[in-house]
Amino acid sequence: MTRYYFDIRDDTGLYPDEEGLEFGTQREAEMEAAHALADLARDLAVADQRRDVSVEVRTDAKRVFQAALIVSGSNIKQ
Repeated sequence: MTRYYFDIRDDTGLYPDEEGLEFGTQREAEMEAAHALADLARDLAVADQRRDVSVEVRTDAKRVFQAALIVSGSNIKQ
């Protein structure tokens, strides 16, 4: 089992994960990052905040991957 840390980065800074979670495969960590990102997106939508946010995943040894939500707006009127 590998311990993965899920650091959160947004427009205001980096919020490191001090505890992490253990998974048997990187794919399991990717699924957890996707769920965390979906939860963050939902929270931002409820708060009516539109900002980019990412989950940066690392192990004790290295950075593994990043999952990001990028909000891009336009002035298109409907």
